[in-house]
Amino acid sequence: VRRMRGSFYVAGPLLTRFGEAQVPLPGGCVIGSRPVDFHVRGFKALGAKVDEKYGVMHAKADRLVGTRIDMDPRLRSVGATVNLMLAATMAQGTTIIENASREPEVVDCQQFLAACGARIDGIGTTTLRITGVERLTGTEWSAIPDRMEAGTFLIAGALTRGDVTVTPAEPERLRIVTDMLVQAGCDVSISENAVRLRMDKRPEAVDVMTAPYPGYPTDLQPNTGVLMSVAKGTSVIEETIFDARFNYVDELLRMGADVRVMEGAAIFKGVPQLFGAPVVATDIRAGAALILAGLCAEGATEISGASLVDRGYEDITGKLKGLGAQIEMLPEADAETSDAECLL
Repeated sequence: VRRMRGSFYVAGPLLTRFGEAQVPLPGGCVIGSRPVDFHVRGFKALGAKVDEKYGVMHAKADRLVGTRIDMDPRLRSVGATVNLMLAATMAQGTTIIENASREPEVVDCQQFLAACGARIDGIGTTTLRITGVERLTGTEWSAIPDRMEAGTFLIAGALTRGDVTVTPAEPERLRIVTDMLVQAGCDVSISENAVRLRMDKRPEAVDVMTAPYPGYPTDLQPNTGVLMSVAKGTSVIEETIFDARFNYVDELLRMGADVRVMEGAAIFKGVPQLFGAPVVATDIRAGAALILAGLCAEGATEISGASLVDRGYEDITGKLKGLGAQIEMLPEADAETSDAECLL
């Protein structure tokens, strides 16, 4: 849990099934403030007694009881929506969650729970009405394709002036990303479960603002920043979700980018060429962005801390090699410090 924030999601299921959960407070990527107070307030609203001591959250309840939970409409927290939704599935009575996240991955989780016997009304909307059941049953389920992985490879194709087809994909859920790529000058073609991108020129500058789904995904903001760093013209990227999401910019500056960060936004003045340099990945998405920067840079780029990327991308080096990239993941010296290096 200390290193993977998503592991805090076990709290809701443990609490609703066993009446108690003791979970270390999470760590995760250094991308800004992401407190778990949304989760804790929700557990308390459901009737749990919650203590936070010595870095551990301890929640206890004989049985959770349905209630109304109002989430912050500006953020529509993905993690809190999932955790509270999981907790409410077996709570006594009905729970209403307002301003719930609509991210496709959250909707997929809702549909999975419904297949397991959960009673959830409002699937795919910002208002969920969950009527608790006594037990859930097993089922078979295939998770939806990863939008962030798909978007990363499409942007990689745009940066390297390549020809990339991503499949399986859900093109409609990638629409805001593919629209940005078309504005940048890419040739994008869409079929039922695949997206193909072709690019043969320097990209055009495009302004982007992140927002909860169906807005532009914050997890693709760093990759988009790399694309804008080599675009023709000046672009502005506004970050509305995570206050430290621009921590990759200092590393891009080492590679010759021209970027100025202000509060909540960054101005990218496109340069014709990036140059290889030793850089450091501080989180999953920053690491992926630096890999993309290395792909289009002149010379070799060495990325320290690259093992972070493996938490969000399965075999990214192998897939990039399949597309023609010259990339190698060097072994970790110490798994606890995540100091594996990636050489491009």
